Amino acid sequence: MTTALDRARRLADDILFPAADQVDRSGQLPVAQLDQIVEEGLYGLVGPAELGGVGADRATQLEIIETLASGCLTTCFVWLQHQNAVGLAAGCDGELHAKWAAPLARGQVKAGVAFAHLLRPEVVISAEPANPGDPSQGWILNGTAPWVTGWGYIDIVSTAARCNVAYTDDGKIDDPGEVRWLFVDAVASRTLQVRPLELSAVNSSATYAVEFIDHHVAADRLVLTEPYRRWRSNYDKGLRVNASLALGLSRRCGLLLDEAGVDHHFQSELDALRHRLDQTSVEEMPKARADLSTLAVRMTAALVAATGGRSVMLDQTGQRLAREAIFLLIQGQTADIKRHQIEGLARPGLA
Repeated sequence: MTTALDRARRLADDILFPAADQVDRSGQLPVAQLDQIVEEGLYGLVGPAELGGVGADRATQLEIIETLASGCLTTCFVWLQHQNAVGLAAGCDGELHAKWAAPLARGQVKAGVAFAHLLRPEVVISAEPANPGDPSQGWILNGTAPWVTGWGYIDIVSTAARCNVAYTDDGKIDDPGEVRWLFVDAVASRTLQVRPLELSAVNSSATYAVEFIDHHVAADRLVLTEPYRRWRSNYDKGLRVNASLALGLSRRCGLLLDEAGVDHHFQSELDALRHRLDQTSVEEMPKARADLSTLAVRMTAALVAATGGRSVMLDQTGQRLAREAIFLLIQGQTADIKRHQIEGLARPGLA
């Protein structure tokens, strides 16, 4: 009986990687790629086994993300967004758990996520009661989610909105309030308007900006309300997860450098960074993340150089990986990660 990690490795090497360049050029992610992850029982990575999820420990989860990212970053990126909803639904009880937990864990319902805006200092998406005197009337969303990945492939968007924010007299946030998580149907309408984004990498991920204009969401779609400060603390503790994307891309790049006969020492750097990421404190994680993303840029640049003139052709893997490495500089980027990246790339003597 194969393990989940065995299945992920086979999927990455035999199916995802051979098709990755074509997926990148096509502008569309084949539904069959996502269906294959479902068939392998990997779609609900963070879901418990009894619900149809992977049921793996954290170390195995991180290795599966890294493995799938080494196959096709676009496919992995769309799939990874789904995990937020899986975790939220698994943590619910009652009717919410009964309705959502198993279908999300099995990949029968697919989800995207809208929460990157929570890192901005201002309130970007708000959620207010449709009727303050009657919570059963649901919620009204206003604002724009700048990044929602997988549009057209997903059924719901796990949407984070702010509420109960208090301001000082000069308009600054005094109390950051709470975050409301709502499962919003991924269906465009007069009150939910979408705009595709043209990305220099993972463009086939169908990433859209989604605008909510007095958009009504039923009361039973409110999955969780949590203090903003708690959310931010948990986000900082979870920065290791996105690092697996850059680890996977770098792993593939190292294999291609080996195939090209390039003498390099990247593998030892990569292994040391992986160990550091697994062991480091929350306070030191931004520096480790920055060092990893800049290593990915260096590795892909080396691959492009080794490939020579043909590497600038769009059917070449090197240029795709290089674009994806640049994308991963800003994916999941915080202010601290950005500062360390600039020091490492623009002012390396300070790194």
